[in-house]
Amino acid sequence: MRDFRFGFNFFDVADRASFVRRCREAEAQGYDIALVPDHLGGPAPFPTMVAAADATERLRVGGLVLNAAFWNAHLLAREVATADRLTGGRVELGLGAGHMKWEFDAARIPWEPFGARVDRMAALVDELRGLFAEPGYAERADREAAHDLTALAPVQKSGFGGFGPPLLIGGTGDRVLEQAVRHADIVGVAGAYQAPGRPPGTFLLGSAEQADDRVRFVRERAGDRFAELELNVLIQHVEITPDRRAFAERVAAELVPHLTPEQVLDCPFVLFGTVEQMAEQLRERRERYGFTYVVVHAPFVDAFAPVIEQLR
Repeated sequence: MRDFRFGFNFFDVADRASFVRRCREAEAQGYDIALVPDHLGGPAPFPTMVAAADATERLRVGGLVLNAAFWNAHLLAREVATADRLTGGRVELGLGAGHMKWEFDAARIPWEPFGARVDRMAALVDELRGLFAEPGYAERADREAAHDLTALAPVQKSGFGGFGPPLLIGGTGDRVLEQAVRHADIVGVAGAYQAPGRPPGTFLLGSAEQADDRVRFVRERAGDRFAELELNVLIQHVEITPDRRAFAERVAAELVPHLTPEQVLDCPFVLFGTVEQMAEQLRERRERYGFTYVVVHAPFVDAFAPVIEQLR
């Protein structure tokens, strides 16, 4: 059974001093990785990764997750390789198919059906693997030789068929999880589902039954390879409370009316109770689902830190 890994993501970068302080505090609290979403209006992923690594001694960095439609393979390969070198091999690349239509519209990127977006993501992975595997661009070979330049390539060789950094692919649909099983080292089992009949980007919190189904799908598709995969879960809310039942009833009534209090109590995408209860919940979820790579949103970093201490 895998040991736990713990991560957190950034919602914003207010200023350098507070950013550095947050990274160092999280490292001291036992977090393993700092992550950056890829959304318009939020921090640019790769500068933020490099700055987080520079501020810390061991913290790994990554994207959770990059929107494949935003990226050209050649330009993304350059970003990944540069960041991996500048961080001393601490980058983990996360990819998804994209889900916020307004971002596509604002960036003037055509909004395609989900299947087409997944196909675009899969093609990007294939192109990246090919670019990482190549020794560089032939057009630069003479210049690199004349000036003894280092060909730009990732430091890490554990992902992308042994040519790049670890790859996470996350989502909920069959097609994106098929690609995760085929290409990724880490499978992100997302806990937010598109609400039927609502505008794109309108989400419902997933249930334990949905998580069971998604993990079962990954296990069946992966076969013998399942043992090699690391399963990631993004926790949407963390709450220290002495009364789990009262909290679940309030959340079901006010925030997730599509779930009953019993379903909230069993939901693997939220975490609440005493510190000891939350630690036990994560142990149970590791047994039930295989979730060992646990990520929390930025506002819950401090609330979750005592749980990390319990589980180390």
